[in-house]
Amino acid sequence: MKYRIKALKYGNIPHYEWDAQEVKTTGDYVLVKSERGRALTHHTKKKTFVMNHSSLELFSLTHGFTVSFEIREGRMASVYCNVALPSVLIGGELSFVDLDLDLLFDGERWFVVDEEEFEENRRKYAYPDSLVEYAIEALRELRQRVEECRFPFNGELDDYIRELIQESLNESR
Repeated sequence: MKYRIKALKYGNIPHYEWDAQEVKTTGDYVLVKSERGRALTHHTKKKTFVMNHSSLELFSLTHGFTVSFEIREGRMASVYCNVALPSVLIGGELSFVDLDLDLLFDGERWFVVDEEEFEENRRKYAYPDSLVEYAIEALRELRQRVEECRFPFNGELDDYIRELIQESLNESR
């Protein structure tokens, strides 16, 4: 099944969106693959980008994060995690509210990015204190999952990642 993925800012303001193919759906998460060459419509920047890499993406329906395993040049090049409200799946649409804080693995180390954006949007969108606390706790939980090698960082998705790497290598031939 194909899903329309919609990232929203707080207040359900459209942020960006793209199409992805379902890989697996459980009561806890939706796993999709996004093809190289897909169009990403970025409403905030008022631009459409063509993504030059494929990715395996996990959208938690029960926890405050999304995770994108980005495939470039025949390898998993990076991991990009959004701190978010739990994703919502309705029909062919999968949406999440992006809470700005991101945890990134660049192939060598993990680090937090967009803390300034979080502070700016906290004021701009008038995040309630409970949402600020939620975002900080979700980031803490995400870091802990990485440190403790817990799902989705425990190798459970490695077969899907390898399959996507192989597909990307076949495309480049």
